[in-house]
Amino acid sequence: MPVLNDPGRTARLMWTHVEPLHAVTYFHPRARAAYEAVGLRGYWRGYFAGRAAPLGPTDAAPVIAAFFTFAPHMVSRALPAVWKLATPQEALRARLTGAVQALAELTYELPESHLVEAADLLEEAAGGLDTAGRVLGAVNAALPRGEYPLARLWQAATTLRESRGDGHIAALVAAGLDPVETLAWRVAVDMPLQNLLGRGWSEEQWQAARGRLAERGWLDADGEPTDVGRADFRAIEDATDRAAARPWVTLGAERVERLRELLEPMARACHTVIPEDSPIGLPALRS
Repeated sequence: MPVLNDPGRTARLMWTHVEPLHAVTYFHPRARAAYEAVGLRGYWRGYFAGRAAPLGPTDAAPVIAAFFTFAPHMVSRALPAVWKLATPQEALRARLTGAVQALAELTYELPESHLVEAADLLEEAAGGLDTAGRVLGAVNAALPRGEYPLARLWQAATTLRESRGDGHIAALVAAGLDPVETLAWRVAVDMPLQNLLGRGWSEEQWQAARGRLAERGWLDADGEPTDVGRADFRAIEDATDRAAARPWVTLGAERVERLRELLEPMARACHTVIPEDSPIGLPALRS
């Protein structure tokens, strides 16, 4: 596995192993039930409250910026209203409880020693983050350390995931892509439109975004991705990978490989509850 000689490829490989652990919070029934137990009924209330809770009782503006791909009016419907249903502290407890219950169900066959070792290494990797300029990464890194291995695993995975997402948004902005253009590109390449309609953009906004992608040479007359578009977006993904490489370089090749081995059965188990065409765009692990 190319670690120190190709940090970007390593960062992408480890993302495919870390992201599934975090993603149970979006897709597992136990995660949904935990949010509902504190009054956050409905998928989007739990999503916005749980993901935004590390920021404190914020209103919509910072979340519109940090989450990037949601239409502003959709975020404004949720925030700050959700804090009348559950405080940020209650939302944080609910999201961790639901995630840990989900992971416990998915990893019950693994011995505790496996989970402890994985948690130790993943926390060490997360501790190697430079969170400057990475708001969601920073606020998750500042949360108290979990008491149990699965709680520690999920929190470290979430910190790494959100930090990578911060870097990805920076790369998109630097390339001149706005939120709906980013989503329209995903639809043109590999994502069913239906999966992203819930982000709140109007049909007129979708059409305008497709037009702008065509003007920059990313889509052809039939709305299909061009070679130019694919190459330009690959450059964005490469920049994202490079920006996410530091924790793995700091951890070192031998321990990164050991962590990958430990995470693989857990990531595969998590994939059983993550839809193949989910909006997070997570590829299946290679056999």
